[in-house]
Amino acid sequence: MPEAVTSPATGQRDQGRPSGTYTWGSSPAEQHRLKRQLAVLRAHSATLLDRVGARAGWRTIDLGCGPAGILDLLSARAGPRGQVTGVDADAGNATAARAFARESALANVRILHADARRTGLPGAAFDLVHTRMVLVNISRPAEVVAEMARLARPGGWVASLEADALGVCYPPHPDLDRLTELLVTAVRHDGADPHLGRRLPHLFRDAGLAEVGVEARSDVYPAGHPQRTVLLDLLQAMRLKIAAGGLASEDELDTLDAAARRHLADPSTLIAPVTYVLAWARKPSRSPRSMRY
Repeated sequence: MPEAVTSPATGQRDQGRPSGTYTWGSSPAEQHRLKRQLAVLRAHSATLLDRVGARAGWRTIDLGCGPAGILDLLSARAGPRGQVTGVDADAGNATAARAFARESALANVRILHADARRTGLPGAAFDLVHTRMVLVNISRPAEVVAEMARLARPGGWVASLEADALGVCYPPHPDLDRLTELLVTAVRHDGADPHLGRRLPHLFRDAGLAEVGVEARSDVYPAGHPQRTVLLDLLQAMRLKIAAGGLASEDELDTLDAAARRHLADPSTLIAPVTYVLAWARKPSRSPRSMRY
């Protein structure tokens, strides 16, 4: 059975939100969206695990795993001799992740309720430390990357799959452009960076990691695919903040949303909403001071 672990991590506040708070919360609708995202990003996540050579017997950790993360992929790679730890700062997500692990019979998975910035776990304990769509949705992502580097064993790997709000839509549509602008503004107001993806290699290097690799992928979705309207769906969670901040009224948002969805419902419209950035790096086996050049 998956092991449930509770951390004493406190979670300080930042810009009015708990430091580990995920921008979109953990409502049933958001948990459903994240689980649907499993299939959408599965191939990219598998590629990222291939890049670091994840294999049987590894101790791995998925920071900000949400209700499922890549726990199943890590479990399959680690095998019965390995161990997978899922970490989430939201109690609801941690509970959902335990249920997912139990229902999926992931016997080598345990779940920790903790802040990804300060997990309380021993350092240098993991062969692979992973995040997916976490750094892009929180403030002070460098602190999470620093914790990732701390948790990785010397010679171990750190890997992330994060989004960048660099999308493509053709033909362009002014209402969709306006909604995207509003979403980016609202996310930034929450302290997150919607263009985090392009910063990943620099965040890794700044944390002292080496052998940094990176790939960028932009998926085009056909008419009817749920990811086709992902930016519009995410904006729904920010409607009250946008209206309260005077950026747009709810009536205006309704009008813009309806027009943008009509445009995206047209099969001739090409849409790749975001760019996914895959980055990986190795923790040096020796500290820079001890290395000879």
